[in-house]
Amino acid sequence: MHKILYLHGFASCGEGNKSRALAAYFGDENLLAPDLPYVPQEAIDMLTKLISAQKPSLLVGSSLGGYYATYLAEKFDIPAVLINPSCEPWKTLAAYTGWQERFCDGERFEFKPVYLQQLEHLSVMTERSRYLVLLQSEDEVLDYHVAKERYKDHRVVVEYGGNHRFENIGEYLSMIESFMKS
Repeated sequence: MHKILYLHGFASCGEGNKSRALAAYFGDENLLAPDLPYVPQEAIDMLTKLISAQKPSLLVGSSLGGYYATYLAEKFDIPAVLINPSCEPWKTLAAYTGWQERFCDGERFEFKPVYLQQLEHLSVMTERSRYLVLLQSEDEVLDYHVAKERYKDHRVVVEYGGNHRFENIGEYLSMIESFMKS
């Protein structure tokens, strides 16, 4: 079985609904789901080292993790599944500068304005890799139309309804498996 690297969203952790669903379906031993640093450049540096060492065959990123997955997919030419991905986090996260709490464990961290610049510098064109983009129209955090347009040259699936958390990811695991094998 191939290794899958799961990248969580802003103020989240590697252990969550989506990573548990992926681990249950593909096997714990086939899933890497690290807690990412909240400093964007530190997250990318850590993930670059992890990818170089572990050689995952698929990236799965949710929200901000989808943005990171796009950058890494292009850098390493690895296919990626993006779940309600953030496309312009330097804009959408601007309102979150200052002190924040992680959803998973309540740990406090400071999200500094300079991190928005780091995020903007990670913007890439989607030219080298393949993408499966899973969107839900009732995402209350990100406008799904932005991602639908950004990834229009790739496989985009829009489910009408849902939310930003994409809580029914289990219904898409066989699609993710087929994408990974194609």
